[in-house]
Amino acid sequence: MKTVAFFNNKGGVGKTSLVYHLAWMFSELGESVVAADLDPQANLTSMFLDEERLEDLWPAGDHPHTVFGCVSPILKGTGDIAEPYIEAVRSRIGVIPGDLALSRFEDELSSAWPDCLDKKEAAFRISSSFHRIIQQAAVMRNASLALIDVGPNLGAINRTALLAADYVVVPLAADLFSLQGLRNLGPTLEDWRGGWTDRIERKPPEMDVNLPAGSMTPVGYIVMQDATRLDRPVKAYKRWTDRIPTEYRKSVLRKSQGTSKLISDDPNCLASLKNYRSLMPYAQDALKPMFFLKPADGALGGHMAAVQSCYNDFQQLAKEILRRIDQPVAT
Repeated sequence: MKTVAFFNNKGGVGKTSLVYHLAWMFSELGESVVAADLDPQANLTSMFLDEERLEDLWPAGDHPHTVFGCVSPILKGTGDIAEPYIEAVRSRIGVIPGDLALSRFEDELSSAWPDCLDKKEAAFRISSSFHRIIQQAAVMRNASLALIDVGPNLGAINRTALLAADYVVVPLAADLFSLQGLRNLGPTLEDWRGGWTDRIERKPPEMDVNLPAGSMTPVGYIVMQDATRLDRPVKAYKRWTDRIPTEYRKSVLRKSQGTSKLISDDPNCLASLKNYRSLMPYAQDALKPMFFLKPADGALGGHMAAVQSCYNDFQQLAKEILRRIDQPVAT
C-alpha cells in the first residue's frame, strides 16, 4: 500500500478538490482507495458526504466515527488509538471522516515530538497515530492507495500527517504566494524528515508499534490554472509559472542545477490542470466529481465537452502519479 499526501502551506490552490477527484479517478483505474481527511476543517469529508450524513457523524458529544474518535482515547488518557471507522463511498473508495474537533489534538502532538527524543513510548505512539490509523484502514478496505488531505499550515497535525506519507504531491497556483509556499515547504519537509530519523533511532527496543518511515518523498507538483480574467492577462500568469520549476527544484528537491524554464518541459511538473470552475457547482449539488456529470445534473451543451476534457485530464494525472510511485495501473 502506497500513501500520498497533498500538501502546500499556501491555501486556496484547490488541494482538497484535487484529492477528491483523484480518489474517484484512482478508483476508476482499479485502485482501492482510502482517503484520510486530516484537515481540521474537514472540507474533504464535506465533499464526499451530504449534510444529513455529516450531522450524523458530528453529533453533540463524542464522535466515534471520525478521525478524532480514533485519537480520543489518547486525549482522554484511556488508551491508544481506536479502530478507525471508514465511510464507504463506493466499492473502491473509503473515507476516514475528518472532524473540526481534531484541532484539539494539536497540543498533544506538539508535546510528543520532543518527548520522542527522551525515548518515551507514549510519545512514539502519539506521533505515529495517524500512520497507524491509515494503515489499519487500508487493511480493513484492502486498499492499494491512501490519499491524505491536510490543512495549509506547518503545525504539529500536519507534521504527524506527513510522517504517514510515503510520497508528497504539491498543488500550486501561479502566484507569488505559491512560490513563497515552496520556499517554506522544502526546508520544512527536510527538517521533519531528519527530525523523525533522529527519533526513530531512539525508539525503545522493547516497543512493538508500527512506526512510519517518514520518507515524504516529493514526486512532483501540479499547477492549478486560474480562470482567465481581463485584469490578470496571460503575461502575468506566465511570469509566475516560469519561476516554479527553478523554485521547486531548489526549495523542495534541494538542488540548484538542471532546471527547466517552462513547466511544460519540467519533469517535476505532474500536470497543469485547466480551470473547470463552471462545473463545480453542478458537481457539489450532485455529490459527484466533475468528470462524472451528466445532462441530468445540469451539465448541458458545452459543459459536456468540458466534462470529457476534465475526465481525460484527471485520468492522465492519476496514471502519472501511479507511474511516479511505482504503482502498476490495476486495470
